[in-house]
Amino acid sequence: MPDPASHLRAKGHKPFLFQKQAWAAYAKGASGLIHAPTGQGKTMAVYLGPLAETADAAGCSILWITPLRALAADTLHTLREAQRFFNPNLTAEARTGDTPAALRARLRKNLPHTLVTTPESLSLMLTHPDTREKLAYLRCVIVDEWHELLGSKRGVQTELCLARLRTWLPELRTWALSATLGNLDVAADCIRPTIRKPTIISADIDKPVTIETLIPREMGNFPWSGHIGTSLAPQVIAKIEAAATTLLFTNTRSQTEIWYQEILSLRPGWKDRIAMHHGSLDRTERDIAENGLRDGSLKCVVATSSLDLGVDFSPVDQVIQVCSPKGVARLLQRAGRSGHRPGASSKIIGVPTNALELIEFAAAREAAQAKTIESRAPLSKPLDVLVQHLITCAIGTPFLPAEMLTEIRSTRAYRDLTEVEWQWALSFITVGGKALAAYPRYRKTHIDPEGRYSITDKRLITQHRLSIGTITSDSSVSLKFANGHTPGSVEEGFIAKLKPGSTLIFAGRYLKLVRIRDKTATVSPAPKSGRGKVAIWNGTKMSLSTELSHAFSALINHRDWGILPKAVPGDSSPRQQPELTAVTPILTLQQKHSHLPSDTTLLIEHTRSREGEHLFLYPFAGRLVHEGLGALLAFRISQENPETISATQNDYGFSLTARRNLPFSEQALRRLLSPDDLLPDLLECMNAAELARRQFREIARVSGLILQPMPGRKSASQRELQSSSTLLYEVLQRYDPGNLLLAQSEREILEKQLELTRLTAALRKIETQPILLRETEQLTPFAFPLWAERLQATHIAADATTRLEAMLQELNRS
Repeated sequence: MPDPASHLRAKGHKPFLFQKQAWAAYAKGASGLIHAPTGQGKTMAVYLGPLAETADAAGCSILWITPLRALAADTLHTLREAQRFFNPNLTAEARTGDTPAALRARLRKNLPHTLVTTPESLSLMLTHPDTREKLAYLRCVIVDEWHELLGSKRGVQTELCLARLRTWLPELRTWALSATLGNLDVAADCIRPTIRKPTIISADIDKPVTIETLIPREMGNFPWSGHIGTSLAPQVIAKIEAAATTLLFTNTRSQTEIWYQEILSLRPGWKDRIAMHHGSLDRTERDIAENGLRDGSLKCVVATSSLDLGVDFSPVDQVIQVCSPKGVARLLQRAGRSGHRPGASSKIIGVPTNALELIEFAAAREAAQAKTIESRAPLSKPLDVLVQHLITCAIGTPFLPAEMLTEIRSTRAYRDLTEVEWQWALSFITVGGKALAAYPRYRKTHIDPEGRYSITDKRLITQHRLSIGTITSDSSVSLKFANGHTPGSVEEGFIAKLKPGSTLIFAGRYLKLVRIRDKTATVSPAPKSGRGKVAIWNGTKMSLSTELSHAFSALINHRDWGILPKAVPGDSSPRQQPELTAVTPILTLQQKHSHLPSDTTLLIEHTRSREGEHLFLYPFAGRLVHEGLGALLAFRISQENPETISATQNDYGFSLTARRNLPFSEQALRRLLSPDDLLPDLLECMNAAELARRQFREIARVSGLILQPMPGRKSASQRELQSSSTLLYEVLQRYDPGNLLLAQSEREILEKQLELTRLTAALRKIETQPILLRETEQLTPFAFPLWAERLQATHIAADATTRLEAMLQELNRS
């Protein structure tokens, strides 16, 4: 077998120790996880071992699973270069949703030596009866960016596919790659659960990462709330001008559209030197951005998480992050897009959108230096994914229930699957379960005389193949020009609110809506003006992670806000914190009128205004948890106080507002914040039945209760999908209330909407925490954003702006 290191040496590189360890472990037959900073050679560490072993092998020897289609092109380039060194006759191809039809047809006949694919495309392969034969020579499966899949249904889908491959090929080796992950043991266990102790290889490489923050030139005029941040655009422009190539990240697609327009308005001459990248843009539009970053022809690309991962943009000098990343791992992942090569350093510049985000960026830097990285909790037993996979397997290779149960339980996700749950799953794929057994359309699998489950209905097979996957989103409408060019798609809910003749802003263009027909919106170029509606997409706002919340609390409660003690042992020099220096007046004001909030003491403020009374509580548990806590506390108070109570929340705390009689004693508040009866109270106060009904739509799509229409048929609108899933939900509730998908929808919405696990932990923590009560004569700096959010939600925009400005001036004069 050739030496795996020979390829790197031929390029003039000296292999890292972790790469040698990975090659040695693979040669011994091990499976596991490789953990190393972005751009430090993980690909070669995991690929050169199996490549050297199979350089002269026949058939498909290596399967590379990637979470994003956008990564496939770059991955192929890297893999092919290594292949040419060992054997010029080897081939590597990608099979993803972006693969042209002609290439897909060729791949159906013959697989390459190395196949790059996604979890969805791998599942699709399993529906073909000849896949087992075509993968007979497979020696290794590599899962790239495993942290991106872990903790999601796509991760569970990957686990199930790997279990199928292990059943076919018991000696198959499996390796995962990750750059930013806290719980390595759990991650490795998910990728290879049948091994008592999978191999974990961590690179002992400290890649230099510089994390800076743009400080507003005039803090007095910088907003205390908000999430756009364009007031700092001139300073951002200066940073872009000083670098050859910049990748500017935002947290949402709407922010990407807004910032692209803002940069272009300040530098019109950059029209051909800046681009945009997000998931709703057409593939050709995204290719322009990716290719421009690779060859250095673009000055700046404004992007969302669609460019977070693995794509190799070595020419990128710096990364700019607009808005707090809300997590340490996300910040480091994005920082790694610059200096994406061994030995190079990365640089990221934070752009706060409000004053308190200055502290979040400083806290992220502290946590990154301390290597405090978030973990990803794996999912347990999502039954909609299970039944989809069982149908996939039945189409490809008929199975016996006992053998399949052993295979399913070999995954970490389903190792605790009960017999009751298994029998329910078999009943579901056979007749649709108790309530749907009378309807032929839900009878999918056929049981042959030997007890094997199979599917032979060609129409059903086609529909299932079209529906494979766990990614669900609001129904989209394609945008199309008269010449047929498609810039991308927008959500149906957004475009439905526009009238023909309206102007929308999408993909950096001003477009006039001509008409909407059959899920296609015809558009034409529109004159540039300030009246266009920026395309918006529904989505949950990211919550501040526990790790970042703790670092935030530690920073503001340090005795000297501008200077912190040594970061690591042996470093005796004090560290300047310009962000904390900039917000010192705000923190001083908070101390003057109340107290600094902390995640070790629960600060509760009581304030009166023209609206009535306000309670402000600061548990530092993240936006989603605070949404649940606010609703819970308002519900419990309303049981005793008939007043209408409204709640708002952000990442630091939540507020309650009522005309009168809000409780403000430690005894009363401790009783109201008790974790006792948490679940029934939450289910009642959050209207969980309605939320679960909405969540059921996603579960219905994944489980196959709602399938994609046959090719050539009109696709269902968002309203029609919601109507179908609602009808199914009500039928199951009435005639099959014990249906496990109903329980799953309730469980998922509580975790997705409120982070129930984290919420429970927050209440348990409050039980033992000191409570600090403060009566304040006016809003404090931490209370102001909560008050502002409520004001903007309940008042006309102009009135809200006037009152916000007046209140902010009053606070600044304090």
